[in-house]
Amino acid sequence: MPMIQLKKLDSVELGWGLEISIFKSHSRMQKISVLLFLVWICFLFYAGIALFTSGFLLTRLELTNHSSCQEPPGPGFLPWGSQGEPRACWMDSRFSRLVLVLIDALRFDFVQPQRSNVPGETSVSLPFLGKLGSLQRILEIQPHHARLYQSKADPPTTTMQRLKALTTGSLPTFIDAGSNFASYAIVEDNLIKQLTSAGRRVVFMGDDTWKDLFPGAFSQAFFFPSFNVRDLHTVDNGILEHLYPTMDSGEWDVLIAHFLGVDHCGHKHGPHHPEMAKKLSQMDQVIQGVVERLENDTLLVVIGDHGMTKNGDHGGDSEPEISAALFLYSPSALFHKAPPEVSRFLHTYSAAAQDLQVTEIHRLHNLFSKASADYQRLLQSPQGAEAALQTVITELQQFLRGVRALCIESWARFSLVRMAGGAALLAAACFLCLLVSQWATSPGFYLCLVPVAWGLAGVILCAGLLAITGLKLDPVVLGAMAAVGSLVPFLWKAWPGWGSKRPLAALLPIPGPVLLFLFIRFAALFSDSFVVAEARATRFLLGSFILLLVAQLHWEGKLLPPKLLTIPRLGFSTPTAPPRHNSMQALWLGVTLLLCIRLAEFFHRCPEETPVCHSSPWLSPLASTVGGRAKNLWYGACVGALVALLVAVRLWLRRYGNLKSPEPPVLFVRWGLPLMVLGTAAYWALASGADEAPPRLRALVAGASVVLPRAVAGLAASGLMLLLWRPVTVLVKATMGTPRTRTVLTPFSGPPTSQADLDYVVPQIYRHMQEEFRDRLERNKSQGPLTVAAYKLGSVYSAAMVTALTFMAFPLLLLHAERISLVFLLLFLQSFLLLHLLAAGIPITIPGPFTVPWQAVSAWALMATQTFYATGHQPVFPAIHWNAAFVGFPEGHGSSTWLPALLVGANTFASHLLFAVGCPLLLLWPFLCESQGSGKRRQPAGNEAEARVRPEEEEEPLMEMRLRDSPHHFNTALLQLGLKYLFVLGIQILACALSASILRRHLMVWKVFAPKFIFEAMGFIVSSVGLCLGLALVMRVDGAVSSWFRQLVLAQQR
Repeated sequence: MPMIQLKKLDSVELGWGLEISIFKSHSRMQKISVLLFLVWICFLFYAGIALFTSGFLLTRLELTNHSSCQEPPGPGFLPWGSQGEPRACWMDSRFSRLVLVLIDALRFDFVQPQRSNVPGETSVSLPFLGKLGSLQRILEIQPHHARLYQSKADPPTTTMQRLKALTTGSLPTFIDAGSNFASYAIVEDNLIKQLTSAGRRVVFMGDDTWKDLFPGAFSQAFFFPSFNVRDLHTVDNGILEHLYPTMDSGEWDVLIAHFLGVDHCGHKHGPHHPEMAKKLSQMDQVIQGVVERLENDTLLVVIGDHGMTKNGDHGGDSEPEISAALFLYSPSALFHKAPPEVSRFLHTYSAAAQDLQVTEIHRLHNLFSKASADYQRLLQSPQGAEAALQTVITELQQFLRGVRALCIESWARFSLVRMAGGAALLAAACFLCLLVSQWATSPGFYLCLVPVAWGLAGVILCAGLLAITGLKLDPVVLGAMAAVGSLVPFLWKAWPGWGSKRPLAALLPIPGPVLLFLFIRFAALFSDSFVVAEARATRFLLGSFILLLVAQLHWEGKLLPPKLLTIPRLGFSTPTAPPRHNSMQALWLGVTLLLCIRLAEFFHRCPEETPVCHSSPWLSPLASTVGGRAKNLWYGACVGALVALLVAVRLWLRRYGNLKSPEPPVLFVRWGLPLMVLGTAAYWALASGADEAPPRLRALVAGASVVLPRAVAGLAASGLMLLLWRPVTVLVKATMGTPRTRTVLTPFSGPPTSQADLDYVVPQIYRHMQEEFRDRLERNKSQGPLTVAAYKLGSVYSAAMVTALTFMAFPLLLLHAERISLVFLLLFLQSFLLLHLLAAGIPITIPGPFTVPWQAVSAWALMATQTFYATGHQPVFPAIHWNAAFVGFPEGHGSSTWLPALLVGANTFASHLLFAVGCPLLLLWPFLCESQGSGKRRQPAGNEAEARVRPEEEEEPLMEMRLRDSPHHFNTALLQLGLKYLFVLGIQILACALSASILRRHLMVWKVFAPKFIFEAMGFIVSSVGLCLGLALVMRVDGAVSSWFRQLVLAQQR
């Protein structure tokens, strides 16, 4: 770690100050150019993603037509003889009142009786079986008054989409799954609209999602907040407070009660937890109470909107998710009739949308006409009607299945032009990243950014003219035009100069093994089996990559002397620097890294397509743990992981001396981080034991559950602000008297190996200062010079990065279950080991250029994916951790939708964000590792006597200060690193887009490929933003170091 010493001067020449100012301005412009270019590259990717998405994930047309009693649903007359009758429409009103009890996530097997044990098999007690005994008793005692059906829900099985399907009779669309955060009013014809139009009094109580879907539609309503999945009782207890009094009052025609306790219990504990038995027993008592109050003209409908997986999640199309219960009961006998309303909807929709297959519409119309004619004949001559009735039922079933298949195919209609344009734009952005990552070393590169600005300005001008003329332009298409309009002039300007100096082989500068790895990743995303098993495949690929890195170090002579090399290089570069690690150290790094990857596997979540797999029980919160002793032991382990993470960061900062700095960020690390650990541990203690808290303390526990997470997030934000304000963590000392060292500054840590070691000083301006010092000191020997020493500048960049990552990790950790803290500890350990292993293979060339190999970038991106799976995530909607939306907001967010979306997104893509922000460490760590094995400065031959006389001239390595020798190479290295990382991520999103488009008619497209594309796209956006933030932080530190040097020089003048 370098120590820079300056001596007091009487004056500094004006010309020198002008040189410093020009040098600083040029370096700042290069930094801004690098960031702007990366932002532009990200914009190209965003435009491609948006264009492809607009062609791939389409929504259906919602008709505003509404049925009326005066308009018959089908051809012919109405056979029921009810035209014009009051409170009747198309048929006689069989029931005067309806009670709809909607039990959210009531899976079909929840209503099954307790199964008897099979002889010879182990008895297994399932908490959810046999708890709804009242339904079974009614079915046995009154078989003609009750019916139990298994309802099949169309995916996506999220609550809002299922409510729209139940009330409108339509199919939910895939893209609407994200609307669970913001439900929108239904404009289609629906049951609630028809009931209110007929003058029926509709009373609702329960889930406040209905408030957004049907605003102002109820004669009386009792809404309760619904999105807090940790709250099992508020909604249900609120309903029970009003349910029975409302029924007894008689001031209603339709009563809807939407219970959420079963669904929330599944999210919080899973279906196999004892709490599920309690909730189902409560629902059984509710049904009994409702049945006792029913009158003869009242129909009771008990229904589940969807089911749940074995983990308690829902949203996909697995059998447990789409299987729901439907129970009908009335004190009078039941019967069934259905008007042909579907045929009219099909005719109206085909006329409005004009996207249904004409031949299929004609076939279905003929089938429906035949069924209607048979039905009319059956009504006119009921003798011998059993066979005719069965024929009509079969024909109507075929008609309904055909309509459903036709609508599903139409509403999955793709725009091939937009999909192809989006994929082409993604491919162009990837190619540009690959091209510029090799070309950015050209001195005239930054001049080629001017066409980008002209292209963007032209597109904006074109959009303005179109807006003035009144022509409507899709914002997605406008963004794509802006991307293409800026890309073409850039390539037009850049290609001639680049192509004349680069061979064609330079277009593929990636080493063979890395290119093979990227190709495997690219091709495997076209397989649904690989996507389902990607968690295991990622661990295998990462382990193989680590073994390849160790072998590469051995083959290139960076672990053993070059004379022992007997194996070919396999396409890797020739060693240019002496070994940093011996073979045992590298082997220890590799083995420990493989062990960490293996340990992280214990926190896996199984995809629903692999029923033989069992998800880790450690992913659930501690509140669901049964047994106080086990809960206490786990809590101690989680707190221990927090403390270990804190101690590891502090020891690392102390190891490189940055913890001794008096700067505000370092002081915050000393005192703020322990407070964050304490707040996190306290919140976990309250969250895990909230249900067991005494009644008199529950208000205090609820208040602390709100304050503690917000306090931890506030502390983390404060620490980041302090780091941005004062990012230089160095120790400065000023002493009077003769300095210990004769030389002012030493630019190298060993014997000179090149002319660059003799010509360059870090930073370069101190070469001029050294000459000035010598002249001034000769004239001022009688004075006691003032010596200013700056310590620990060698790790100033990486110290800021590690500190920022630590500040970000704690609030992100708070959004996960408690035991994920062990994974976060493994994450930091894995990153540390991988950085050391990669640093051993990255040569340091002085004074540049600096570069990060492709294998390092690929391994870093692969570890981000591995951590995504290790934290219990899967690229499917049922695996989203919705609990994160209520950390610090247990009562919900009111009408706000962006905050819960932000919290859930931060939970889901925490690994993407942390690894992207930490990506600059790949460039910084090799310089940081320069201190390993560095002892005293070795003297040239013949200087042994002088070395014995002046042992104080030993100097520490310059480490990261070498980057300041050549600011142009430093900025270019940051740009190349960002482009390589975006290329690796862009290849993955391009593969997902191509697989989703090519396999768009595949059976698993909506179950596997579409969710994978959406998650990969969101992960790319988060990673690209994090990458720009990480690079901006490094540039902020570099600018602060320059300002610090400048202030130090000015202080010497005084």
